[in-house]
Amino acid sequence: MRRRGAVPENDMRNLELAKRGAEIVTNDWMQVRSGESVVIVTDEEHIRELELVKQQMESVGAVVELEMRPRDDTRFVGLLDQDHDGVVDDYDVIIGATNYSIVTKPAVKVAVRSGARFLSLPMSTNDDRSILEYDFLTMDPQKSRAVAQELLAFIKGAEHLRVTTKLGTDLRFRKIGREASYFNGMAKDGRGFASSSFEVYVPIEEDQTSGTGVLDGSLGYLGKVDKPFKILFEGGRITEIEQSPCGTKLSKYIEDFNDPRMYHTAEFGIGTNSFSHCDGNCYIEDESSYGTFHIGFGRNIALGGEFEADGHFDIIFLEPTIYADEQMIMKDGVVVKAAK
Repeated sequence: MRRRGAVPENDMRNLELAKRGAEIVTNDWMQVRSGESVVIVTDEEHIRELELVKQQMESVGAVVELEMRPRDDTRFVGLLDQDHDGVVDDYDVIIGATNYSIVTKPAVKVAVRSGARFLSLPMSTNDDRSILEYDFLTMDPQKSRAVAQELLAFIKGAEHLRVTTKLGTDLRFRKIGREASYFNGMAKDGRGFASSSFEVYVPIEEDQTSGTGVLDGSLGYLGKVDKPFKILFEGGRITEIEQSPCGTKLSKYIEDFNDPRMYHTAEFGIGTNSFSHCDGNCYIEDESSYGTFHIGFGRNIALGGEFEADGHFDIIFLEPTIYADEQMIMKDGVVVKAAK
Protein backbone atom coordinates (compact mmCIF):
# COMPACT_ATOMS: atom_id res chain seq x y z
CA MET A 1 0.00 0.00 0.00
CA ARG A 2 1.24 3.49 -0.88
CA ARG A 3 2.23 5.57 2.13
CA ARG A 4 -0.22 8.45 2.68
CA GLY A 5 1.24 11.68 1.34
CA ALA A 6 3.84 10.00 -0.84
CA VAL A 7 3.68 10.93 -4.51
CA PRO A 8 5.23 8.40 -6.92
CA GLU A 9 7.42 10.12 -9.50
CA ASN A 10 5.55 8.56 -12.42
CA ASP A 11 2.29 10.27 -11.43
CA MET A 12 3.40 13.48 -13.13
CA ARG A 13 5.58 13.88 -16.21
CA ASN A 14 7.89 16.20 -14.31
CA LEU A 15 7.69 16.01 -10.54
CA GLU A 16 9.95 19.02 -10.01
CA LEU A 17 7.72 21.23 -12.17
CA ALA A 18 4.67 20.00 -10.27
CA LYS A 19 6.38 20.87 -6.98
CA ARG A 20 7.14 24.31 -8.38
CA GLY A 21 3.44 24.75 -9.15
CA ALA A 22 2.50 23.66 -5.62
CA GLU A 23 4.90 26.27 -4.22
CA ILE A 24 3.38 29.00 -6.39
CA VAL A 25 -0.14 28.13 -5.24
CA THR A 26 0.95 28.01 -1.59
CA ASN A 27 3.37 30.90 -1.27
CA ASP A 28 2.54 33.36 -4.04
CA TRP A 29 -1.14 33.01 -4.81
CA MET A 30 -2.70 32.03 -1.48
CA GLN A 31 0.12 33.16 0.84
CA VAL A 32 -0.66 30.36 3.28
CA ARG A 33 0.62 30.94 6.81
CA SER A 34 1.48 28.76 9.76
CA GLY A 35 -1.55 27.75 11.81
CA GLU A 36 -4.10 28.38 9.06
CA SER A 37 -6.72 25.77 8.25
CA VAL A 38 -6.98 24.69 4.61
CA VAL A 39 -9.40 22.46 2.73
CA ILE A 40 -8.56 21.21 -0.76
CA VAL A 41 -11.65 19.95 -2.60
CA THR A 42 -10.57 17.43 -5.22
CA ASP A 43 -11.55 14.12 -6.81
CA GLU A 44 -9.97 10.70 -7.16
CA GLU A 45 -8.36 11.52 -10.50
CA HIS A 46 -6.23 14.32 -9.06
CA ILE A 47 -5.53 13.17 -5.53
CA ARG A 48 -1.78 12.64 -6.08
CA GLU A 49 -1.29 16.08 -7.60
CA LEU A 50 -3.12 17.75 -4.73
CA GLU A 51 -1.11 15.78 -2.20
CA LEU A 52 1.86 17.82 -3.45
CA VAL A 53 -0.03 21.03 -2.65
CA LYS A 54 -1.02 19.60 0.73
CA GLN A 55 2.61 18.74 1.53
CA GLN A 56 3.78 22.23 0.55
CA MET A 57 1.14 23.91 2.69
CA GLU A 58 1.93 21.65 5.63
CA SER A 59 5.61 22.57 5.25
CA VAL A 60 4.74 26.18 6.14
CA GLY A 61 2.74 25.06 9.17
CA ALA A 62 -0.83 24.96 7.83
CA VAL A 63 -3.35 22.31 8.83
CA VAL A 64 -4.64 20.80 5.57
CA GLU A 65 -7.53 18.48 4.73
CA LEU A 66 -8.27 16.83 1.40
CA GLU A 67 -12.02 16.75 0.78
CA MET A 68 -12.70 14.02 -1.75
CA ARG A 69 -15.37 14.05 -4.44
CA PRO A 70 -16.44 11.04 -6.49
CA ARG A 71 -15.00 11.04 -10.01
CA ASP A 72 -18.23 12.09 -11.70
CA ASP A 73 -19.12 14.73 -14.25
CA THR A 74 -18.55 17.85 -12.16
CA ARG A 75 -19.38 20.11 -15.08
CA PHE A 76 -22.79 20.26 -13.43
CA VAL A 77 -21.60 22.44 -10.60
CA GLY A 78 -25.06 23.78 -9.88
CA LEU A 79 -26.06 20.32 -8.69
CA LEU A 80 -22.83 19.99 -6.74
CA ASP A 81 -23.62 23.24 -4.92
CA GLN A 82 -26.89 21.94 -3.61
CA ASP A 83 -25.28 18.86 -2.07
CA HIS A 84 -22.09 20.24 -0.58
CA ASP A 85 -22.56 23.84 0.62
CA GLY A 86 -21.17 23.03 4.08
CA VAL A 87 -17.81 21.76 2.87
CA VAL A 88 -16.15 25.20 3.02
CA ASP A 89 -17.29 26.25 6.49
CA ASP A 90 -14.67 27.21 9.07
CA TYR A 91 -11.55 27.24 6.88
CA ASP A 92 -9.07 30.05 6.27
CA VAL A 93 -8.16 28.82 2.78
CA ILE A 94 -10.31 26.86 0.30
CA ILE A 95 -8.94 25.34 -2.91
CA GLY A 96 -11.48 24.12 -5.49
CA ALA A 97 -9.44 21.58 -7.46
CA THR A 98 -11.68 18.98 -9.05
CA ASN A 99 -11.45 18.14 -12.76
CA TYR A 100 -13.90 20.88 -13.71
CA SER A 101 -14.47 24.20 -12.02
CA ILE A 102 -16.54 24.07 -8.84
CA VAL A 103 -16.82 27.80 -8.24
CA THR A 104 -19.97 27.75 -6.12
CA LYS A 105 -22.66 30.36 -5.61
CA PRO A 106 -23.71 30.16 -1.97
CA ALA A 107 -20.86 28.44 -0.17
CA VAL A 108 -17.81 30.19 -1.56
CA LYS A 109 -19.34 33.67 -1.61
CA VAL A 110 -20.36 33.31 2.03
CA ALA A 111 -16.93 31.97 2.99
CA VAL A 112 -15.04 34.78 1.24
CA ARG A 113 -17.38 37.35 2.74
CA SER A 114 -16.52 35.88 6.15
CA GLY A 115 -12.80 36.29 5.57
CA ALA A 116 -11.72 33.04 3.92
CA ARG A 117 -9.55 32.95 0.79
CA PHE A 118 -10.72 30.86 -2.17
CA LEU A 119 -8.81 29.64 -5.25
CA SER A 120 -10.46 28.10 -8.29
CA LEU A 121 -7.93 25.59 -9.63
CA PRO A 122 -9.69 23.34 -12.19
CA MET A 123 -7.36 20.42 -12.91
CA SER A 124 -8.64 19.44 -16.37
CA THR A 125 -5.98 19.09 -19.07
CA ASN A 126 -5.89 17.33 -22.44
CA ASP A 127 -2.23 16.30 -22.65
CA ASP A 128 -1.77 14.07 -19.57
CA ARG A 129 0.26 16.71 -17.76
CA SER A 130 -0.75 18.06 -14.37
CA ILE A 131 -1.79 21.70 -14.49
CA LEU A 132 0.81 22.20 -11.75
CA GLU A 133 3.52 21.51 -14.36
CA TYR A 134 2.46 24.29 -16.75
CA ASP A 135 4.77 27.28 -17.24
CA PHE A 136 1.90 29.79 -17.35
CA LEU A 137 1.67 29.50 -13.55
CA THR A 138 5.02 31.33 -13.34
CA MET A 139 3.61 34.54 -14.85
CA ASP A 140 4.42 37.53 -12.64
CA PRO A 141 1.07 38.50 -11.06
CA GLN A 142 2.16 42.13 -10.87
CA LYS A 143 2.72 42.31 -14.63
CA SER A 144 -0.64 40.68 -15.27
CA ARG A 145 -2.23 43.14 -12.86
CA ALA A 146 -0.68 46.08 -14.74
CA VAL A 147 -2.15 44.88 -18.07
CA ALA A 148 -5.52 44.28 -16.42
CA GLN A 149 -5.62 47.71 -14.83
CA GLU A 150 -4.74 49.35 -18.13
CA LEU A 151 -7.71 47.63 -19.78
CA LEU A 152 -10.06 48.20 -16.85
CA ALA A 153 -9.40 51.94 -16.93
CA PHE A 154 -11.55 51.98 -20.07
CA ILE A 155 -13.83 48.99 -19.54
CA LYS A 156 -15.18 49.99 -16.12
CA GLY A 157 -16.76 53.21 -17.36
CA ALA A 158 -18.07 51.75 -20.61
CA GLU A 159 -21.61 50.51 -21.23
CA HIS A 160 -20.91 48.51 -24.37
CA LEU A 161 -18.10 46.25 -25.58
CA ARG A 162 -17.48 45.26 -29.18
CA VAL A 163 -15.10 42.66 -30.62
CA THR A 164 -14.02 42.15 -34.22
CA THR A 165 -11.44 39.84 -35.79
CA LYS A 166 -9.89 39.47 -39.23
CA LEU A 167 -11.80 36.22 -39.73
CA GLY A 168 -15.15 37.97 -39.47
CA THR A 169 -16.12 38.06 -35.79
CA ASP A 170 -18.30 41.07 -34.99
CA LEU A 171 -19.90 40.81 -31.57
CA ARG A 172 -21.54 43.34 -29.27
CA PHE A 173 -22.00 43.03 -25.51
CA ARG A 174 -23.61 45.25 -22.86
CA LYS A 175 -22.50 45.68 -19.24
CA ILE A 176 -24.68 48.40 -17.74
CA GLY A 177 -24.61 48.02 -13.97
CA ARG A 178 -21.98 45.26 -14.09
CA GLU A 179 -18.57 45.58 -12.41
CA ALA A 180 -15.52 44.42 -14.31
CA SER A 181 -12.51 43.03 -12.45
CA TYR A 182 -9.52 40.73 -12.94
CA PHE A 183 -7.83 37.53 -11.81
CA ASN A 184 -4.08 37.01 -11.59
CA GLY A 185 -3.79 33.99 -9.31
CA MET A 186 -3.46 36.04 -6.13
CA ALA A 187 -6.21 35.94 -3.51
CA LYS A 188 -4.93 39.24 -2.11
CA ASP A 189 -5.63 41.08 -5.38
CA GLY A 190 -9.07 39.44 -5.68
CA ARG A 191 -10.14 40.47 -2.16
CA GLY A 192 -10.04 36.82 -1.13
CA PHE A 193 -11.42 35.37 -4.37
CA ALA A 194 -8.78 34.03 -6.76
CA SER A 195 -8.57 32.01 -9.94
CA SER A 196 -5.71 30.27 -11.70
CA SER A 197 -6.95 32.02 -14.85
CA PHE A 198 -5.16 35.31 -15.61
CA GLU A 199 -7.78 37.60 -17.12
CA VAL A 200 -9.95 40.66 -17.09
CA TYR A 201 -13.55 39.50 -16.66
CA VAL A 202 -16.90 41.20 -17.08
CA PRO A 203 -20.18 39.60 -15.94
CA ILE A 204 -22.02 40.95 -18.99
CA GLU A 205 -25.78 41.37 -19.23
CA GLU A 206 -27.05 37.94 -20.10
CA ASP A 207 -29.65 38.94 -22.72
CA GLN A 208 -27.76 41.56 -24.72
CA THR A 209 -25.04 39.82 -26.77
CA SER A 210 -25.54 39.86 -30.53
CA GLY A 211 -23.61 39.30 -33.74
CA THR A 212 -21.34 36.71 -35.32
CA GLY A 213 -18.36 34.96 -33.79
CA VAL A 214 -15.84 33.03 -35.87
CA LEU A 215 -14.29 30.71 -33.31
CA ASP A 216 -10.63 30.01 -34.03
CA GLY A 217 -8.92 29.41 -30.69
CA SER A 218 -10.16 26.89 -28.18
CA LEU A 219 -13.32 25.04 -27.23
CA GLY A 220 -12.31 25.26 -23.59
CA TYR A 221 -12.52 21.84 -21.96
CA LEU A 222 -12.90 20.26 -25.42
CA GLY A 223 -9.54 21.41 -26.76
CA LYS A 224 -8.22 23.33 -29.75
CA VAL A 225 -10.32 24.47 -32.71
CA ASP A 226 -9.08 22.59 -35.80
CA LYS A 227 -10.91 24.77 -38.30
CA PRO A 228 -12.66 28.11 -37.58
CA PHE A 229 -16.46 28.01 -37.58
CA LYS A 230 -19.30 30.49 -37.13
CA ILE A 231 -21.53 30.96 -34.09
CA LEU A 232 -24.51 33.34 -34.27
CA PHE A 233 -25.82 35.24 -31.26
CA GLU A 234 -29.03 37.13 -30.65
CA GLY A 235 -30.71 38.26 -27.44
CA GLY A 236 -27.75 37.11 -25.39
CA ARG A 237 -27.79 33.47 -26.50
CA ILE A 238 -26.40 31.21 -29.18
CA THR A 239 -28.95 30.85 -31.95
CA GLU A 240 -26.91 28.85 -34.47
CA ILE A 241 -23.64 26.89 -34.57
CA GLU A 242 -22.08 26.01 -37.91
CA GLN A 243 -22.00 22.23 -38.12
CA SER A 244 -18.33 21.69 -38.86
CA PRO A 245 -16.59 18.91 -36.91
CA CYS A 246 -15.74 21.31 -34.07
CA GLY A 247 -19.12 23.01 -34.30
CA THR A 248 -20.87 19.67 -33.95
CA LYS A 249 -18.70 18.82 -30.96
CA LEU A 250 -19.61 22.12 -29.26
CA SER A 251 -23.32 21.65 -30.00
CA LYS A 252 -23.29 18.19 -28.44
CA TYR A 253 -21.40 19.45 -25.40
CA ILE A 254 -23.97 22.17 -24.68
CA GLU A 255 -26.91 19.85 -25.34
CA ASP A 256 -25.57 17.38 -22.79
CA PHE A 257 -26.15 19.89 -19.99
CA ASN A 258 -29.89 19.63 -20.71
CA ASP A 259 -30.17 23.23 -19.51
CA PRO A 260 -31.21 25.99 -21.96
CA ARG A 261 -29.46 28.57 -19.78
CA MET A 262 -26.12 27.16 -20.94
CA TYR A 263 -26.64 28.83 -24.33
CA HIS A 264 -26.61 32.28 -22.71
CA THR A 265 -23.53 34.48 -22.70
CA ALA A 266 -22.55 35.31 -19.14
CA GLU A 267 -18.94 36.51 -19.19
CA PHE A 268 -16.63 38.59 -21.37
CA GLY A 269 -12.94 37.91 -20.71
CA ILE A 270 -9.53 39.08 -21.95
CA GLY A 271 -6.40 37.00 -21.32
CA THR A 272 -3.50 38.78 -19.58
CA ASN A 273 -0.85 36.05 -19.24
CA SER A 274 2.03 36.37 -21.70
CA PHE A 275 3.41 32.98 -20.61
CA SER A 276 0.22 31.22 -21.73
CA HIS A 277 -0.36 29.58 -25.11
CA CYS A 278 -3.78 28.84 -26.57
CA ASP A 279 -2.95 25.30 -27.71
CA GLY A 280 -6.03 23.46 -26.45
CA ASN A 281 -4.09 21.51 -23.84
CA CYS A 282 -5.54 23.26 -20.79
CA TYR A 283 -8.59 25.48 -20.91
CA ILE A 284 -7.36 27.65 -18.02
CA GLU A 285 -4.16 28.34 -19.94
CA ASP A 286 -6.13 28.93 -23.16
CA GLU A 287 -8.36 31.61 -21.68
CA SER A 288 -5.43 33.21 -19.83
CA SER A 289 -3.41 33.75 -23.00
CA TYR A 290 -2.50 37.32 -23.82
CA GLY A 291 -3.87 38.21 -27.25
CA THR A 292 -7.16 36.33 -26.79
CA PHE A 293 -10.65 37.05 -25.58
CA HIS A 294 -13.23 34.58 -24.38
CA ILE A 295 -16.96 34.26 -23.86
CA GLY A 296 -18.26 32.41 -20.82
CA PHE A 297 -21.67 30.73 -20.84
CA GLY A 298 -24.10 29.70 -18.12
CA ARG A 299 -23.58 30.59 -14.51
CA ASN A 300 -21.94 33.92 -13.64
CA ILE A 301 -23.10 34.47 -10.05
CA ALA A 302 -19.60 34.11 -8.61
CA LEU A 303 -18.33 36.76 -11.05
CA GLY A 304 -20.95 39.32 -10.05
CA GLY A 305 -23.70 38.50 -12.55
CA GLU A 306 -27.27 37.40 -12.02
CA PHE A 307 -27.49 34.14 -13.95
CA GLU A 308 -27.89 30.68 -12.47
CA ALA A 309 -27.23 27.57 -14.55
CA ASP A 310 -25.97 24.03 -14.14
CA GLY A 311 -22.43 24.95 -15.12
CA HIS A 312 -20.05 27.35 -16.84
CA PHE A 313 -17.79 26.92 -19.87
CA ASP A 314 -15.73 29.21 -22.10
CA ILE A 315 -14.74 29.49 -25.75
CA ILE A 316 -11.61 31.40 -26.79
CA PHE A 317 -10.97 33.63 -29.83
CA LEU A 318 -7.57 34.73 -31.16
CA GLU A 319 -6.22 38.20 -31.97
CA PRO A 320 -9.30 40.31 -31.21
CA THR A 321 -9.78 44.00 -31.77
CA ILE A 322 -11.75 45.26 -28.80
CA TYR A 323 -13.65 48.49 -28.23
CA ALA A 324 -14.97 49.84 -24.93
CA ASP A 325 -17.83 52.02 -26.15
CA GLU A 326 -16.07 53.68 -29.10
CA GLN A 327 -12.53 53.52 -27.65
CA MET A 328 -10.24 50.89 -29.17
CA ILE A 329 -8.36 49.21 -26.31
CA MET A 330 -6.86 46.21 -28.15
CA LYS A 331 -5.94 45.78 -31.80
CA ASP A 332 -5.34 42.32 -33.25
CA GLY A 333 -4.57 40.95 -29.80
CA VAL A 334 -2.27 43.76 -28.62
CA VAL A 335 -3.23 46.34 -25.99
CA VAL A 336 -3.38 49.79 -27.58
CA LYS A 337 -0.94 51.84 -25.56
CA ALA A 338 -2.01 55.06 -27.30
CA ALA A 339 -5.45 54.63 -25.76
CA LYS A 340 -4.18 56.47 -22.70
